[in-house]
Amino acid sequence: MTKYCIVTTTCDKLEIANKIINTLLEKRLVSCCQMSNIESSYWWEGEIVKEPEFFIQMKTKKELFKEVEKEILNVHDYETCEIMAYGIEQGNDKFLKWLEDETNSKNNKI
Repeated sequence: MTKYCIVTTTCDKLEIANKIINTLLEKRLVSCCQMSNIESSYWWEGEIVKEPEFFIQMKTKKELFKEVEKEILNVHDYETCEIMAYGIEQGNDKFLKWLEDETNSKNNKI
């Protein structure tokens, strides 16, 4: 079983996106984050909605997912927040070592 994962979420406010990213990095729950602008289309309250959003992708250890999820939910302002995790099956050894080191529990400020 893979030890690492990519966690994703979306939000519609840059301030919220940056707060999610900064909180997770400061607490060393993730090693890095990428954010991009997207347009999302989805069903909400019986209608199809199209909205600009920020897509955030974060690298972490699977064992930290629940803590990452908790922190995102503490900051997020959506009623139903998308938080997904995808296993990293393979990766560059140096990158995975860096991911491991940057999310090391002895470095966590939780």
